[in-house]
Parts: sequence; C-alpha cells; structure tokens
Amino acid sequence: MKRIIKTNNAPAPIGPYSQAVMAGNTLYTSGQIAIDPESGEMVDSDVEAETDQVMKNMQAVLNEADMDFTDVVKSSIFLKDMDDFQKVNTIYAKYFNEDEAPARETVQVARLPKDVRVEISMIAIRKFRNSQGY
Repeated sequence: MKRIIKTNNAPAPIGPYSQAVMAGNTLYTSGQIAIDPESGEMVDSDVEAETDQVMKNMQAVLNEADMDFTDVVKSSIFLKDMDDFQKVNTIYAKYFNEDEAPARETVQVARLPKDVRVEISMIAIRKFRNSQGY
C-alpha cells in the first residue's frame, strides 16, 4: 500500500509527480531543489545557500512522513558542476550524524530543473517506534 506525502513546507511539484511516496515503512522522495516554499522564489546566491535550502525542503518532506534524517538510508546528489562537490558536502554533512550517514552517490549532470546547481533525493525507512514514540 502506498501513501502520497505532501507538505506546504516544501516546494510544490513542478510536474506530474509527488513530493514523496510512502510504501510500507519506506519513503521515496522526489528530488528537491532550492525553492523557498514560503516565497516560491529560488535561493540561488551560491551553491552553499542552494544546498542548505534543498536540505531544509527535504527535512520538511521527511517530517511530513513522521521521519527525520536519522531514517535516511540512501541519498542521491545531482550537481551541475562537480567542482562544487566539497561545498555541497560541507552543508550536507551538517544534517547527518557522521557515524550514521546514509549510503550516497553524487554525480554531475548536464542540466537540472530551473538550471539549479544541486538537486537531492532520498530513501528513508521508518524505524520501529513503540506506543511512546521510541
């Protein structure tokens, strides 16, 4: 059984797709780009600001599914320019405990939606929680 995840705290899809889909206890997110969900404007001053907004958007999607970054098991990062790898990595790392970081690939692509510098998608698995939420 699948459930569509939708939140106003992350940008609305710009095409025929969902922000995320929950299938059982696994969440599959669509790629997030650096759109500020409140203003609808791109955050594009630099790759660090873009990455931070992408991660905030991803956090909102995870939260809507009652999850957080500790539930993420796999990330995919798409970069316009691989020379931005270290800058993106530095911001990305702030959202994860180093000892529990998910599996990941980072690839350079020819072009991204709205000509952004970075797009990130994730797969998360909800941890078992008892009736007290632990």
